[in-house]
Amino acid sequence: MDISRADGGSYTDNLIGTLLAIFGNVLVSISLSIQKYSHVTLAGKKDPRVFYRTKTWWCGFVLTCLGEGANFVSYAFAPLALIAPLNAVSVLTSSILGLIFLREKSKPKEFAKQYGLPFLGCVLTIGGTYLFVAFGPNSHEKLKAENIVKHIVGWPVLLYLLLEIITFCLLLYFYKQHGANYLIIILLLVALLGSVTVITVKAVSGMLVLTAEGSMQLDYPIFSVMFVCMLASVVFQARFLSQTCKLYDSSLIASVNYILSTFFAVVAGAVFYLEFKNEDVLHICMFLLGTALCFLGVFLITKNKKKIKTFEPYVTMDMTNGVPTIHDKGLVLQPDFNGSFSYGALVNNDGVAPVTVPVNLEQPPVGCRSTDASHGPPDLKKD
Repeated sequence: MDISRADGGSYTDNLIGTLLAIFGNVLVSISLSIQKYSHVTLAGKKDPRVFYRTKTWWCGFVLTCLGEGANFVSYAFAPLALIAPLNAVSVLTSSILGLIFLREKSKPKEFAKQYGLPFLGCVLTIGGTYLFVAFGPNSHEKLKAENIVKHIVGWPVLLYLLLEIITFCLLLYFYKQHGANYLIIILLLVALLGSVTVITVKAVSGMLVLTAEGSMQLDYPIFSVMFVCMLASVVFQARFLSQTCKLYDSSLIASVNYILSTFFAVVAGAVFYLEFKNEDVLHICMFLLGTALCFLGVFLITKNKKKIKTFEPYVTMDMTNGVPTIHDKGLVLQPDFNGSFSYGALVNNDGVAPVTVPVNLEQPPVGCRSTDASHGPPDLKKD
């Protein structure tokens, strides 16, 4: 970074915020891997315990809270333009952890073919992260309640919020009334809400940090307004994302959501907090180049993720035992109690015997009953 562009305090604050964001994203990725490992372990051992009664899951939950807390505090020290693109660190860490824990045995050529693009994506993500951190905005403003109010009443912010509200309402209209469940529409709704989220998170985090330093900011009405808007935007984001996960592949959602959310977060920081006001053209261009490299890197990392095959069942009848068997293109629907457990791509259950569904053989066939009914009731025994 060019320290001469800002004072030492801004440089130090930016460094603290950047390190907190990187640390938080790494912790979140590790915690999610630990929690998934907890679910896999419980299922593989047929453990009757609920997942939240295991120490492994709680360890992952604590790490998640620490990671999200570090991300939250980082907004108080560094500009949005630096913090928002650093979510690529989470994707990068998850990719590395998945490669380590899967431990797939393959030949060098197959390994290069399968993981060549993700490896290139990791390199591009690391290079892009360096560029946008080194050439990103280095301005830092103490987010007092008075300063936040001045930002809100400015005409650029009011115009930006008006355009965002109109766009959001139009997309929501097509989504609700016309059933436009397209990925880009739902994730645009998420990204627009995300821009509100990052604006409010930065304001709330900044006021909390100033309050911890001795300058009370919590008694201002703007703090309550920002806090309520932050919670509401997070809740609606989660609802839209959960709907998206039911319709589309998670790897595609991760890459597109990262690109859209980062774009709108950077624009929100530039408009609301004027983060690029004192930046020259060279630094802005290098920042945009670094962000574009991160976009491309995240896309390549998630491009080769294995998609879950759709279950296409068919039923056959074992005529010897009179028992129907459910298959999925020759594979079993689920293993029996004596077989291995399949969770995602970690364990394969090709060798497990198919599950059989018992049939009550004492009941006569439907056709026989209909035939008997056509002949009328049976003759009564005469005395």
